[in-house]
Amino acid sequence: MYNAGRIRRVLIVAPLSILGVWQDEFNNFADFDYNLAVLTGTSAKKIDTLRHLNGSALQVAVINYESAWRLEKELTAWNPDLIIADEGHKIKTHNISASKAMHRLGARARYRLLLTGTPVTNKAIDVFSQYKFLNPAIFGQSFYAFRNRYFDMVGYGNHTPVLKKSMERELTEKIHSIAYRATKAECLDLPETTDIIRKVELEPQAMLLYRNLVKDSYAELSEGEVTITNVLTKLLRLSQLTGGFLGSDDSSKAEQVSTAKLKVLEDIIDSALEENKKLVVIARFIPEINAICRMLDKKGVRYSLLTGSVKDRDEQVAQFQNYPDVPVFVGQIATAGLGITLTAASTMVFYSLDYSMSNFEQTKARIHRAGQRVPCTYIYLTAAGTVDEKVLKALKNKANLAKSLVDDYRAGQNPFQ
Repeated sequence: MYNAGRIRRVLIVAPLSILGVWQDEFNNFADFDYNLAVLTGTSAKKIDTLRHLNGSALQVAVINYESAWRLEKELTAWNPDLIIADEGHKIKTHNISASKAMHRLGARARYRLLLTGTPVTNKAIDVFSQYKFLNPAIFGQSFYAFRNRYFDMVGYGNHTPVLKKSMERELTEKIHSIAYRATKAECLDLPETTDIIRKVELEPQAMLLYRNLVKDSYAELSEGEVTITNVLTKLLRLSQLTGGFLGSDDSSKAEQVSTAKLKVLEDIIDSALEENKKLVVIARFIPEINAICRMLDKKGVRYSLLTGSVKDRDEQVAQFQNYPDVPVFVGQIATAGLGITLTAASTMVFYSLDYSMSNFEQTKARIHRAGQRVPCTYIYLTAAGTVDEKVLKALKNKANLAKSLVDDYRAGQNPFQ
């Protein structure tokens, strides 16, 4: 498009954690003159960088979603010809500030492109906001008109959208009318994958704590309003316990009540080291990650680490990918699922999971992607007889976990058993 004289300025909006990936990819593959700037630092610094981005070559500005809506005025004045929404499912919620800003910015740009592997994470209604950015002529400007046309609102309080059977074909055709879909099977010659569920038996005392927490959580639900938020809050505490901790996600306040998963993970790591294989370990909670890192430190095993607080993200990934003496990668699922390649390993261990289908699928793809030459194995550490089993089943079946738990409760069942 640049060579054809159609564009001179490109705005790329992406999650904060993968801004640097765009710079790397341009360096590696752009076969034309360009001037790229990643907008970081204070708002004043970002604005100054944007103002000085000029010249005869293609101008590319890369910014994260949060900053894009805060600097909407300056980005509008910069007047990009093409806007790319990377990991575009980040704007699936139509009424948040980031989405509204992208809708307005997109309306002014001549060209728009949205990239995502998960346009629909849980509900088909997710497509509206993304398509409002891309081309509002497809589904219109009004979320409520779109919802009323394609969905029935059901469940408690009529808050759950269910796609009307009579509208499935029309919705699908409209989605594909401006979409290009490439599956891994079509464009990559990737090896097979295998899932292994490793049952972990919690210690008797930990299991007693867990059962008491289940009873308390169910009793608390019975005393108050049953909402998805309430159910997930209580599920969160149970998930923390199966990972070995009680308390907050602050390692200084969390109490370790079980080492069952940690011992099983240590055995898996020992086996991988004996076979001279690299391993990716994914966990949800910071206390879990800290415990895993302490275990690796004690064993003298070098590792790369990626959480929300890690600054040298690219360096951590490069060490794992390129250095034989860094055999383990430890990542937080909410952070390690986007924009990185971990194909030095063919085995990924899920120490714990969150409830996001998008995070789950994106994280799995870190080892099963271009460059992978051997079959991939996913090992799920699942505490027997706990919510771990429900969470994994929902993710593997692409089910709405929160809705199913609320439905269980309304059917007279304890949703946490």
